Amino acid sequence: MTLKQQTNQITQDRGKYKRTERKANRIRHSIKAANCGLYSAKGPVSMELSPPPSGLEAEYETLFTTDSLLFLHELISTFDEEVDQVLRLRVSRKAHLDLSGDLPSFQENTAHIRRDPTWRVLPVPPKLQRRHVDIGDLAPCDTQRFIKALQSPAQGIQVDFDDGNCPTYYNQIKGIHNVFKAVYNQFPNVPHISQAPVLMLRPRAWNMVEHNMMVEGKEAPGPLFDFGLLMFHCGKTLFENKSGPFFYLSKVESFMEARLWNNIFVWTQQKLGLPLGSIKATVLIENVLAAFEMEEILYELRDHSAGLNCGIWDYSASFVNKFGHRRAFLLPDRSKYVNMEKRFLHSYMDLLVQTCHQRGALATGGMAALLLPQDPNSDPYRTVLATVTRLKLLEIKAGVDGFMVYDLNLIEPMQKLFQLHTDGDNQLHQLRNDVTVTPDDLLSMPAGGVTLYGLKYNIAVGVLFINAWLSGKGHFFYRGQVEDSATAEISRSQVWQWIRHQAQLEDDSRVVSRQLVTDLTKEVMMELSALWHSVRAKQRLHTAADMFLEVVLKRDFPEFITTYLNQDHTFLSSHSTGQEEDLNTNTHRAKL
Repeated sequence: MTLKQQTNQITQDRGKYKRTERKANRIRHSIKAANCGLYSAKGPVSMELSPPPSGLEAEYETLFTTDSLLFLHELISTFDEEVDQVLRLRVSRKAHLDLSGDLPSFQENTAHIRRDPTWRVLPVPPKLQRRHVDIGDLAPCDTQRFIKALQSPAQGIQVDFDDGNCPTYYNQIKGIHNVFKAVYNQFPNVPHISQAPVLMLRPRAWNMVEHNMMVEGKEAPGPLFDFGLLMFHCGKTLFENKSGPFFYLSKVESFMEARLWNNIFVWTQQKLGLPLGSIKATVLIENVLAAFEMEEILYELRDHSAGLNCGIWDYSASFVNKFGHRRAFLLPDRSKYVNMEKRFLHSYMDLLVQTCHQRGALATGGMAALLLPQDPNSDPYRTVLATVTRLKLLEIKAGVDGFMVYDLNLIEPMQKLFQLHTDGDNQLHQLRNDVTVTPDDLLSMPAGGVTLYGLKYNIAVGVLFINAWLSGKGHFFYRGQVEDSATAEISRSQVWQWIRHQAQLEDDSRVVSRQLVTDLTKEVMMELSALWHSVRAKQRLHTAADMFLEVVLKRDFPEFITTYLNQDHTFLSSHSTGQEEDLNTNTHRAKL
């Protein structure tokens, strides 16, 4: 046999060996997936786990150890019934509001909590005292952006498994493993976790499930899957480095949900040997019902609270979610008539700041979604910077202790804005005694109508968000800003509501109808299709448009677009093969 033939034979043998090894791994993971074969002190446990996504076998082995799986099983089986209860409570409250025609108000049965001036939340650790500017919408499966954030001068990072993330199996495992690597200092040229920006870990909200794990015959709640893995692998190390564990809690609708989270925190700390109060969490007040229970939410989490956060788009969308069928709550064009200066939104922010500061809790604002153009000497750059500065200065003057930006280049200008207009690490001394907010203030819809531009903009954002999810991405760039599930929620909510109430366009008095929205979606598709060149990408975009029309034309309003997509066969089948499509994000950002 010649040397060349010997070389070819060796290459073939290596290929056969690798294929055999991959097949063995698949069989081994499939056995693990079919039944984890776990035993607790009480005997065998019922738990199933899907095999690893292609390319993440090592990460899978690191995260899903026998001990971590037993911990997850106990966590989920302990709280599964309570999770179902809070979700049923949501349905019950919505049904009551629909049937009675009532409006939310401050509850009488919890008035004693609001009237008691003596209670306070526990002080937060030094790392959380000064968090003027966090990076928002950071999906940790995006390794390159995660590393840049860790190297940045930001005080914190919203490590987002929710709004800015598409929760495919691949993304969840990759993202949680990247957090693991950051906590254990496995990324090169990144500060030690004790010196890096603080990680504010944001698990999925209660409306999401993890399809790839079954516990006692039921799909695992998404937030417990995320929280459990993050705490098991990283909680103690973060605590030892005085850098956590810190969390954001998404889409909390009531103090009962805050109570559930508090119970989960207490249980977890006991299991992992952490002192009571080690975990700190910021609750995002993203729902109008929660705005009437902010003091109660802080009270339930008083040993674990890192404060409350106010945003704009998820909160605005919640009005359609809860009252969308009522004409009195017809929300006008968000691109023209909805901003934080409107009565219902600035009342919500003022009340949140007052509530937090009077109870010793931090109050944070939303995320600046605008993106700075590349040329710092250009007029567009100066315009964007001036716009962000004006909007964030309103929040600073309202008394917030910090807020988020998406664009890393906005970190330092916004930090300087805080330094210029505030003293000290935070604004806890601003008690906002000047504020009196009534239910009418919180429920006052802004005046205004519907524009053709706003309708087409909402259609485009809705279609592009679904397209991003089908691509395995949780956010995208459009017309100079980042868009995520929050803007997708308000976009599709408004289109659904305008159809339901047959709103008229300001431009030409046309009625927003099924036919008009269908026709305009075709127009938007013509414009968007030019940005994609491959046949597959164009087909996916058309699929996204079809799915968008399904959502906005339904008789009954789907509560969350993320839940709808996460249960949709098209989305699930598009990601059943494993690894996500590697999109050239920067190219699409420039084009869109």
